[in-house]
Amino acid sequence: VKDEAEAVRWYRKAADQGYASGQNNLGGMYQNGLGVVKDDAEAIRWYRKAAEQGNAAGQNNLGWMYQNGLGVIKDDAEAIRWFRMAADQGYATGQTNLGWMYADGLGVVKDEAEAVRWYRKAAEQGDAAGQTILGLMYADGRGVVKDEAEAVRWVRKAAEQGDAFGQFFLGGMYHNGLGVVKDEAEAFRWYSKAAEQGNADAKSALERLGR
Repeated sequence: VKDEAEAVRWYRKAADQGYASGQNNLGGMYQNGLGVVKDDAEAIRWYRKAAEQGNAAGQNNLGWMYQNGLGVIKDDAEAIRWFRMAADQGYATGQTNLGWMYADGLGVVKDEAEAVRWYRKAAEQGDAAGQTILGLMYADGRGVVKDEAEAVRWVRKAAEQGDAFGQFFLGGMYHNGLGVVKDEAEAFRWYSKAAEQGNADAKSALERLGR
């Protein structure tokens, strides 16, 4: 039986003994209000303990809190610092987040080629978000030479993993014949998969198709 309060109890035991993974997990429980009252400042406290021990997930999560101003004053430069620590350890989500910061020029000088480099590292590890965004970069020719077939290749990897945005984007590629032969049935199939996961854009696309 799922018991979040019991999970918190065990995570706290591990965290209090200095186990970084327990500290990171306890931070996640506080951030999401699972088994405890939601408390971003307490989440930050535990993420920081994990991060300072070199825990990549904790570093990424701490970066996320700084980037979004949760439990701390929003600080893109500090977010970058922690994302980079996680990314340099090979943590795929940290690599995707670092890519995003470079793509949008948050806390660093905007550099789409550097963004692509980090997205690719994450994508090659199987990170669905990294795969989808790398696909978008190829579709738009941002940081790379525009290549719709390569966009489809990466987005398909994400879509096949169940990534809703990847499924929506792949549906759009089929709908518009970008990088693939135009195929309304295949577009409908991928839009439907995304819509089933609650993707609002996919639901709108299905309505436009009269389905």
